[in-house]
Amino acid sequence: QVDGLACPFCAYGIEKKLTALDGVDKVETHIREGAVIVTMEDGAALDEATAKRAVETAGFTLNGFESVEAR
Repeated sequence: QVDGLACPFCAYGIEKKLTALDGVDKVETHIREGAVIVTMEDGAALDEATAKRAVETAGFTLNGFESVEAR
């Protein structure tokens, strides 16, 4: 969950920062829900501290983080 998402430009800024992280395969941004879904490459993981840093660098606030294992 990310606070401050309001437009496609906001989504682009966050996607750019998260996509630059090692191991990121894909980033989806859902503006209305304020959700950002990051899919990692096989064997890679994203921790909350790294996600928070990337989101804050983009000018937004990480308001929730949930790690989900692939099925």
